[in-house]
Amino acid sequence: MPNIENLRKQAKLFLRWHRDGYFPVAAQIRRFLARYRDLSDREVLGADFKLSDAQELVARKHDFESWPTLIKGIEAMTATAASSAGTPRIMAAEPQLFVSDMELARRFYVEKLGFKIRFSYGKPPFYAQVYRDLGRLNLRKVGGPVFGRDFRAREQDALSATLVLDDAKPLFLEFQKAKVTFHRTLKTEPWGARSFIVQDPDGNLICFSGGAS
Repeated sequence: MPNIENLRKQAKLFLRWHRDGYFPVAAQIRRFLARYRDLSDREVLGADFKLSDAQELVARKHDFESWPTLIKGIEAMTATAASSAGTPRIMAAEPQLFVSDMELARRFYVEKLGFKIRFSYGKPPFYAQVYRDLGRLNLRKVGGPVFGRDFRAREQDALSATLVLDDAKPLFLEFQKAKVTFHRTLKTEPWGARSFIVQDPDGNLICFSGGAS
């Protein structure tokens, strides 16, 4: 996280470079400050350039609209970091799915659902992780059927994992084109999200959900 005092020093450095006619700074001024965009390097270095301009340049380099908003943003991030210091944070979840045939499961997730294999362990493999974007699923081989014979009769929609998307519809259409078999096709939930459910070869139900209609 940027330090406010260091940001002030950066602004003063840009100002000094401009006053000294340091050509490399002209490209940065032109890139981040629209009012200089159509000027040549010499024209940029010959133009009026104050400390406030240098501060704006620093702010835009850090994706803020202005120097005041940059300072407020840094102060807010600093306060958040201070309040959460020492507090454990859960960074991600990796559901574990039991599978009876590791090779069949890996082919399903890779070839049908577009995942990639992050790692595979054992000879022959009995544990693996597949991922797509930030979603990760751990596959664990077991001996025998994953679910009892009457489980789905009793628990028709019991999920093994839910993967959250920004919008479920494009992925649903991708899976549809790949001829994936759906346990439940795309629908709008009462709370506004859209979701669909895929069943893997072992009967694990994976819900893909996200994006209000």
